[in-house]
Amino acid sequence: MVRFKVKVGPKGQIVIPKPFRDAYGIKEGGFIVIEPKDAGMLIKNVKDPEETARWILERKKKIRGRRARAGELADIDLEEEFDEDIY
Repeated sequence: MVRFKVKVGPKGQIVIPKPFRDAYGIKEGGFIVIEPKDAGMLIKNVKDPEETARWILERKKKIRGRRARAGELADIDLEEEFDEDIY
C-alpha cells in the first residue's frame, strides 16, 4: 500500500499527491466527493457534470420515451442497469 503524508493548510486545504490524481483522473477544476467513514474519510472522483448530462441525453435517446408499466421493473436489477458510476 502506498501512503503519503500531506500537510493541512490554514483553510483546511490539502494537496492530493500527483500519483493519486493521475491514477484516479482528478484534474484541476474537476469535482470530488468526500464521504465520512468510520476509519476516516473517502475521497472519490466525480465525473464532469456536462459528461453526466450527455450520458442522460444518450440514455433518453435509447429508451425513446418508453415508459415502464406496473410490474415491468420487478425483474430489473437497478444496480446492474446503472453500473456506470457517476460519482
